[in-house]
Amino acid sequence: MDTNILVETAKKMMEKPKGILAMDESSPTIAKRLASINVDNNETNRRRYRELIVTAPNLSNFISGAILFEETFDQKMEDGTLFRDYLDTIGILPGIKVDKGAKDFSCHPDEKITEGLDGLRDRLATYYQKGAKFCKWRAVITIGNDIPSDACIESNMNALARYASLCQENNLVPIVEPEVLINGSHSIDRCDEVTRKSLHSLFNQLKMINVFLPGTILKPSMVISGQENDSRADQEEVATKTIACLKDCVPTDTAGIAFLSGGQTDAEAESHLNIMNQKNDLPWRVTFSYARAIQAAALAAWQGKDDNLVTSQSILIDRAQRCSNSSIGKL
Repeated sequence: MDTNILVETAKKMMEKPKGILAMDESSPTIAKRLASINVDNNETNRRRYRELIVTAPNLSNFISGAILFEETFDQKMEDGTLFRDYLDTIGILPGIKVDKGAKDFSCHPDEKITEGLDGLRDRLATYYQKGAKFCKWRAVITIGNDIPSDACIESNMNALARYASLCQENNLVPIVEPEVLINGSHSIDRCDEVTRKSLHSLFNQLKMINVFLPGTILKPSMVISGQENDSRADQEEVATKTIACLKDCVPTDTAGIAFLSGGQTDAEAESHLNIMNQKNDLPWRVTFSYARAIQAAALAAWQGKDDNLVTSQSILIDRAQRCSNSSIGKL
């Protein structure tokens, strides 16, 4: 592990006024995205859509790094250039999602455990050799009746820590993503309780395994009411409670924080982040690592048609710029 490489990469990922673009949708998720615009889910169309994203003009003004799905990481663009190489030439760090997805957690109904540790060391060495600069692993925590269990939280956070350690062994910056799902009718206070418990567990595990925090980026969900709650907390309360939670749970030497948008509308995702960054006493860079909040409107405009490419890219850049502005509190 070369801590200088990790620190330098993390600083580039957290550079103002940029954020990280999540374009690492799994195979089932990208299938749903394309189905929503009546486009066949095949390798060509997945390549066309992702090429639309990365070739949007001036994308690197707002995006510091892009998380790729394994297929995209090894895929060539229409002119034969590898996606990862193209990103590098325009000043966007290429990263890769390395987990194998959230699976049913044995003997724990309605809970998930993320798999993918087997063989990860060798995969990471290959990714680094091919030019990856960082990786991502997502854990899923569900709020419901009598859940999340301690077993679910501890098992997922231990896996995140083991993944992070393996990344740093290969000079790759780990993005650790402990997502507390927005699904459900829970209150913002219940989300706050579960998020704090999850983050405390995560950083205890990271410390125990000697993960280097200045070379680690946290990708958390926000402290927010469940989508089915009839009296959801307003944006100011979401921002205030989220920052208070992070200040209490996240060590100040963590390299940075890049939120997921997780079920929020575009307006909510940018507004919450904007309010947080208008508070001037944050000990870390607080930015975004959004997927749908940047891509959804552009995807809808594209409809799989080349004639819509310019319009779609214009929408995508507008969304990226708005998120960039919100990451410095200037929306």
